[in-house]
Amino acid sequence: MNQSDPLLEISFPGKVIHWRGPAPFYFVALPDDQVGEVRWAARIASYGWGCVPVDASADQLAFSTALFPKDGGYMLPLKAEERKKLGIDLGDVVAITMQINAPH
Repeated sequence: MNQSDPLLEISFPGKVIHWRGPAPFYFVALPDDQVGEVRWAARIASYGWGCVPVDASADQLAFSTALFPKDGGYMLPLKAEERKKLGIDLGDVVAITMQINAPH
């Protein structure tokens, strides 16, 4: 694996949900069938508390964030700025693409 190659790249449709965890409250849950792959990449990329830095896009709007571990899976936060640009609201289904990179 080349230093610039991602550890993992996945795409999936996800429903926007509300969770009263750490802000920003709006998340897309990763599909159960992809949690194992993310967990593998997280062993290398996680920076603490189980959070995993990712480069992601929702409906092709790119942003950087970190996955939050929750109930054996992971939640992708959608920041207010990204949601407002796209007009995303609770219950919407968005096209997610996500990449986990090795730390530099």
